[in-house]
Amino acid sequence: MAIPAPYPIGTPGQPWGDAERAEWLSRQTRHRSYADDVLDMVDRLRSRFDVSQYGELDYAPQTFPLFAIRNRDWNDALPVMLVTGGVHGYETSGVHGALQFVDRHMADYAGRANVLVAPCVSPWAYERIHRWNPHAIDPNRSFRENSPAGESAALMRLVGPLRERVLMHIDLHETTDSDESEFRPALAARDGKPFEPDGIPDGFYLVDDTEHPQPEFQQAVIAAVEKVTHIAPADAKGEIIGSPVVGHGVIRYPLRPLGLCAGVTDAKYKTTTEVYPDSPRATPVQCNDAQAAAVCAAIDYALAHAG
Repeated sequence: MAIPAPYPIGTPGQPWGDAERAEWLSRQTRHRSYADDVLDMVDRLRSRFDVSQYGELDYAPQTFPLFAIRNRDWNDALPVMLVTGGVHGYETSGVHGALQFVDRHMADYAGRANVLVAPCVSPWAYERIHRWNPHAIDPNRSFRENSPAGESAALMRLVGPLRERVLMHIDLHETTDSDESEFRPALAARDGKPFEPDGIPDGFYLVDDTEHPQPEFQQAVIAAVEKVTHIAPADAKGEIIGSPVVGHGVIRYPLRPLGLCAGVTDAKYKTTTEVYPDSPRATPVQCNDAQAAAVCAAIDYALAHAG
């Protein structure tokens, strides 16, 4: 196996300081528009749903308003379903799959559930097709008290009053080829650790909660998504991205101890989706469809087992 070249920023074995983070930031380029791609769609949804601003990120010279969408006629007697997308801004179908769910399916749950959707948690990273925010912080390891990530802190403030009332939370993500070529090497360099190459699974998978597993719930989501796109198989070690496969297309992480978004509430049913957009067997449309199908299946299962 070829030895990967050192990451171009920093000194191997030494964590980044301010100079390295500044150099990293100077290399980031804006590739797409949060306003055009996301906010325009959110505005179109205002005629059918309640849209509220829950925060704003000040990353001079830009500012990014953060919006959440919820059903009208919110009823405190109904269970709450939380959908989050774009915690990692480069994971495109997480954002557009969430918006697609709102546009095509959210009204189906009127009178049965309260649905709250935060479609793009990390807009700066969305525009730059990156995993981190401009401070080289991963929001999806920052959902904890006194969070260092503004993206995570804002979402925690939004869901805080509902934390104990959320029945289901689905967090929409992707695993991409760039995880192995850019983001994992950058992480190793930032933290002064060696980069250990791994594989990228070809297909969709889910991340359950190690501390409160719900295998039947996970399989209900997998069954729905399998009608749209293929499910990632285990590798030769019986793993997906270094974690043991515990069911068809399912691995587990300790969500809350790791500061992951899916652990931000006390929801009984929690999962993180992982779409594989770089597969030759998947299209962008399929990726968005898979995310929307996962959301619907997760809500359906939670409602059916809410008693």
